[in-house]
Amino acid sequence: MSQQQPHARSNRRPLSRALGPRAAALAGALVALPLVTACGGGDDATPAAAGRTSTPSRSAAPAAGVVAPAKVEVIAGLTGCKVKIRTEADELREGVCHTKKGDYLITTFPEEKLKETWLESASVYGGKYLVGMRWVVSAKPEMLEPLRAKLGGTVRELRGIGPSTSAS
Repeated sequence: MSQQQPHARSNRRPLSRALGPRAAALAGALVALPLVTACGGGDDATPAAAGRTSTPSRSAAPAAGVVAPAKVEVIAGLTGCKVKIRTEADELREGVCHTKKGDYLITTFPEEKLKETWLESASVYGGKYLVGMRWVVSAKPEMLEPLRAKLGGTVRELRGIGPSTSAS
């Protein structure tokens, strides 16, 4: 399966003009779906939370007090990754980070309401996301807390539709 390379564009066309606002949000969710659901589990020898006895607050800021801005390249830099931009539209920008611990997708939005629309569309698929002001990180659930420690934000679980597939 070959990967398509992103095209450099001098004039960006709004995704909503081509597809409509709901379809644009759905398209954004569909872009994230393969990354979130198809990531294989890579076992790390030393988990990031090893030795901790207390559970950190899910919405606490990182220890350094840094809160990531809504720019894909800056967020990627804070996580130690060189990002590859794969979607660039007026409504959102997405970049993928490939690391030894796993791949993750960084999506940024020019307005908070566009992020909320994207999350509403993604809720159809369920899953956990790291959510900040005008940005979302999609990754394997075990990667979210270490990323939250670097970026801040809140780990948000989206319900999804249909029967639950998780075993208790």
